[in-house]
Amino acid sequence: MRAAEPPATDDSAEADPVAVAREIALRQLTVRARSRAELARALARKQVPEATAKTVLDRLAEVGLVDDEVFARDWLAAGDRRQRSRRALLAELAEKGVDRDVAEAAASELDSERDYAVARAYAERKARGLGRVEPAARYRRLAGALARRGFPAPVVAQVAREVLDDLPDFGEVDDSVD
Repeated sequence: MRAAEPPATDDSAEADPVAVAREIALRQLTVRARSRAELARALARKQVPEATAKTVLDRLAEVGLVDDEVFARDWLAAGDRRQRSRRALLAELAEKGVDRDVAEAAASELDSERDYAVARAYAERKARGLGRVEPAARYRRLAGALARRGFPAPVVAQVAREVLDDLPDFGEVDDSVD
């Protein structure tokens, strides 16, 4: 629940636009870390002049409250908890306005086997609910769930096959089913 905001007074119309923009940006940052582009969009939605927004964002970057490199690394680290693929996380960063080079640099720090490990953990959890489903449907459902998380096709096929082979009473997986 949001705290009640103080009532607007006639003085608020004459308030310092930089202070107003700073307050908007800081309020956004108290919810969660944001990219510079996300904050710029929030300020634009509140009709803050572009020059004022740039001034505020530059100052927030100076003091370290806005840093797309740190944001990208933190977002990618949180992707492990959300069980998303590297590709899906890069797409999310692009949506958030993080420069592609910055996102790629942060993603380069990820372990090359990370996608397999994250996909395996997600698939094992997801497969628990597939016990009474037809074998071909199990594979389709599990592979579809992994693909929606953005995992590459070879990882999807390998992980789905391995996890379903480990299920009791499942036996071999026929992954030729469409």
